Amino acid sequence: MNIEAFIFDMDGTMVDSMPHHTSTWMDFVRRHGIDMEAGELMPLVTGRNGLECVRLVMNQPDMKDALAWQLVHEKEQLYRDIFGPIFAEVRGFSDFYSASRAQGLKVAVGTAGDIANVEFVLQHLAMNPSPDAIARGDEGLSGKPTPAIFLAAAQRLGVAPERCIVFEDAPLGIEAARRAGMRAVAICTGHSAEELAGPHVVTAVRDYNELMESNFLESLHVATA
Repeated sequence: MNIEAFIFDMDGTMVDSMPHHTSTWMDFVRRHGIDMEAGELMPLVTGRNGLECVRLVMNQPDMKDALAWQLVHEKEQLYRDIFGPIFAEVRGFSDFYSASRAQGLKVAVGTAGDIANVEFVLQHLAMNPSPDAIARGDEGLSGKPTPAIFLAAAQRLGVAPERCIVFEDAPLGIEAARRAGMRAVAICTGHSAEELAGPHVVTAVRDYNELMESNFLESLHVATA
């Protein structure tokens, strides 16, 4: 593979946050009198941007932006309050990130999350050097499975989509990578390899330790031109 860049989804891919997003979404719907179980709720919100999420959950597709953002901030503050004291990366992420940079790869974060959650994660991870580019769901980019976030990340990196590998933990993100014309690595923190399968998926692993042990980086032809 002739690769110049990695694009990482954030929640469930860089950080082990999805159980806490689930619990705070459940708190949120109970606060607002919505009768939903986690199995119905999470497929609606995983991979989508904040505005898309609250409009779907509240079943108000025409909800005004101001109210929608107020509800997004309510839910995400709940998440940060709970996850902050027990923050944890997906196993091996920091080591894999450092090794990727040492190989000369460019790196971006491509997430449906908003700026507050991105800053929260980056502060806790203390990534050095910082990612070369970030594309977020609160920038007017449509959420996954549309390819908008990943394509914006590649454009900001100055790298053609076919020379990017996306790291993703969710089916909508895996599909977004396919639509972007990018290869993908499935990070199976919340879904099985079968649920994250696709012709563009080059491997599926439980965490980055497993990826490092497979000599994944050594198998790449890194194009640094």
